[in-house]
Amino acid sequence: MDVSPVQSIKPLGFPWETQDPFLFCVYHADHYPAGNEQLGPQAPLDGRNLGNDFVIKDGWRMYHGLTVPGFPAHPHRGFETITITKKGLVDHSDSMGAAGRFGEGDVQWLTSGKGLQHAEMFPLLRPDQENPLELFQIWINLPKRSKFVDPHFKMLWHEDIPQLTFTDEAGKKTYVEVIAGSLEGADALPPTPSSWASEPENEVAIYTFRMEAGARWTLPPGDAVLNRNLYCYSGADLTLAGHAMQPNQGATLDASLPTEIVNGAEEAYFLLLQGRPINEPVVQYGPFVMNTQEEIRAAMMEFRRNQFGGWPWPKGDMVHEKSRGRFALHADGREEVK
Repeated sequence: MDVSPVQSIKPLGFPWETQDPFLFCVYHADHYPAGNEQLGPQAPLDGRNLGNDFVIKDGWRMYHGLTVPGFPAHPHRGFETITITKKGLVDHSDSMGAAGRFGEGDVQWLTSGKGLQHAEMFPLLRPDQENPLELFQIWINLPKRSKFVDPHFKMLWHEDIPQLTFTDEAGKKTYVEVIAGSLEGADALPPTPSSWASEPENEVAIYTFRMEAGARWTLPPGDAVLNRNLYCYSGADLTLAGHAMQPNQGATLDASLPTEIVNGAEEAYFLLLQGRPINEPVVQYGPFVMNTQEEIRAAMMEFRRNQFGGWPWPKGDMVHEKSRGRFALHADGREEVK
């Protein structure tokens, strides 16, 4: 009797359910209107719980932003964030003095390590048309030995991210972006140096992929110890190793077995997260992820005492000049301009 790689299929919640070494995954899709002079929405904000606006109204949210949607300055310690932008732009600022504007397929990989503050704002640059935003934010844990490394961020610009195309026997195509790990001989760009994903033996993989209607594609197998999760966030009926799967569902897979995906009648979109588990205690309090309660208390005390280095920017909801394109300014003064 054949053994199925599908261990479970569940509806996607908020956030999406993840497995070690991943801690958190959220998908944001906001249909923002035209922008105003402050780069916020050219629309009334009445009826919103400003400062904590997570209920979709008119197709979009302000999140913690008051003027510009997004997440003003807040602390992190002990883990990494991976921000995958599909549409729209993100303005980054942090307590190291680093900054950037990225989007439209770019990925930011940020190691918080011993602690930093950062802001993630969503500037609405177009005053005469809508400003849609679509992104994933993924949290991946750091092992105990790396909890106190220096903060570091790296840009994976979309022009450099490996893009693979697979064509099935019927000529239907599957398009895969390899954000972490490798696939069929294509290696992703290196992550930050202290990341769990920086060690090849951990087989961390992050793929986003799109399948044409009716396309077939098989996820190749990996090591049996890996945790592997597949999320379908747009599409129609499809099958996963013969099991019915709907959009807005996630599957837990046996990574040691190949998994055939047969798409339904509509184009479908997926995210895959895979990695060797760290297998260490996880104690989380908001944006602090450590191994013990004592370390959480110490993180809270240190943040109250020194704000993880303070905030060098004029405001917590920092956005950059409207005329700026995509760029990354690193803490050492190095600048990338795209």
